[in-house]
Amino acid sequence: MSVKNNSSDVPAIEFIDVVKSFGERAQKHTVLHGISFTVPRGQTTVIAGGSGQGKSVTLKLILGLLRADSGQVLVDGQDVTKMRQKQLRLLRMRFGVLFQGSALFDSLSVYENVALPIRERTKFSEQEIREQVMSTLAQLELTGHEEKFPAQLSGGMKKRVGLARALQLNPEIVLFDEPTTGLDPVMTQEIYQLFERMQKKLGYTAVIVSHDIPKVFEIADQIILLNKGEVDVFTSVEQIKDSQKPYIREFAEMTMGSLFDADKPA
Repeated sequence: MSVKNNSSDVPAIEFIDVVKSFGERAQKHTVLHGISFTVPRGQTTVIAGGSGQGKSVTLKLILGLLRADSGQVLVDGQDVTKMRQKQLRLLRMRFGVLFQGSALFDSLSVYENVALPIRERTKFSEQEIREQVMSTLAQLELTGHEEKFPAQLSGGMKKRVGLARALQLNPEIVLFDEPTTGLDPVMTQEIYQLFERMQKKLGYTAVIVSHDIPKVFEIADQIILLNKGEVDVFTSVEQIKDSQKPYIREFAEMTMGSLFDADKPA
């Protein structure tokens, strides 16, 4: 595997003419129709769109869990579609992933859940592991909860623990797959504010797949909208509201509510 390229002029992630289909021949369903976009390094990109538009498929292509039918998926300029399993394993160590349900192990305490990737991937001593885990728990306001088990945690605390675990190997890129599912509006807002603080503090590239619109847009530096296999890229909510494309205007009216209506002429 080649040496990773952290040059600021190389995007963290780039899709070039990526096609992905499922099924066979007559029943083949194309989810992505030759899409191209870049994810800037050290920023937060939100991938949005209706159900079944390919948001989670896009994350799986980035991680090499799915293979594109054609096109290139580049991470730091390296083509994931051409990597073998050993290369993919090395690549994935550079990612943190926060899954929809946090994916915590019920039989492990908060401390052991967060320590797991360090134990699996490093040769740290127990003292080094403890220092790192406790430091992360403190940053995420989880001090005092390290001996609890997932069943004893609220939904918001589970998200915090999931993020703590995702950050243990100092990832360059953190992927979030529907990270606020099941949370009430107040807790959702708190979790997004936490995500924003941690991203700015640590400087990683964040990619968030979410249906939670427009709340998630508040922390986005870039917004990618997927619709019927096509892609549109925006750097602000205002660009979405000003778009003249019918399906984007329909998306905005359906998902952004008063935020969209506020700028419409009386």
